[in-house]
Amino acid sequence: MAQPGSSTRHVLIFGATSAVAAEVAVLCAARGDRLHLVARNPEKLVEVAHRCAAAAQVSTQTADFAELEQNEDCVKRALAALGRVDCVLIAYGELGDQMASERSFTEAERTLRVNFTSVVSLLIPIANHLEQQKAGTVGVITSVAGDRGRPRNYTYGAAKGALNVYLQGLRTRLYASGVSVTTVKLGPVDTPMTRDHDKHLLFGKPKSVARSILHALDARVPEAYVPSFWRAAMPIVKNTPEWLFQRLPFLSGR
Repeated sequence: MAQPGSSTRHVLIFGATSAVAAEVAVLCAARGDRLHLVARNPEKLVEVAHRCAAAAQVSTQTADFAELEQNEDCVKRALAALGRVDCVLIAYGELGDQMASERSFTEAERTLRVNFTSVVSLLIPIANHLEQQKAGTVGVITSVAGDRGRPRNYTYGAAKGALNVYLQGLRTRLYASGVSVTTVKLGPVDTPMTRDHDKHLLFGKPKSVARSILHALDARVPEAYVPSFWRAAMPIVKNTPEWLFQRLPFLSGR
């Protein structure tokens, strides 16, 4: 994904301190990519940058993506820091509190803003830049939760579902410009984000998940389920008739 005549890819990661994104950054650094990492927590950002710095050139930037009015400037500063961008990965999100989001619009709006609206506010300037550049790859981590609303997480799922549709349109828009858009539909992963969840065999591990994400970006895959077994499982979840879905506790339970 580097431009002709250049052997070093320039990679921009938003949400770089998440467990999965940090592993993607380490993999990119190991192969010599130039990295610019953006995240909210400066201490965690230093840690991730330190893990990458031995193998690659790394710069960092702090930002709170929930502050929507600042995101266009955030993107401009990130692009200026890299000089050229070959790959952008947006890799943050929050599960939120489903029960609280059912009682409070403020809580529901925050979940929607963090997981959908803020991502769109980053994608608009990113897409415009890459469209003009006529090259590049955009990867956005969404969730299998966006494929069907379930009582346990439907506010979060609604945000991710909306993001999936937005990315479909963006992918087709940018196709003629030579820019690829990869939707990463991530299943549950054993990370701090899911610390309160009972773990089972379907939970992915950050390192293996990161390898799969990077492979999808390199291959310019339009839509990747990670881990890959979710590609077979989710059509069943999506296409189960609602009358049956509502009677199956493992699907419709809290």
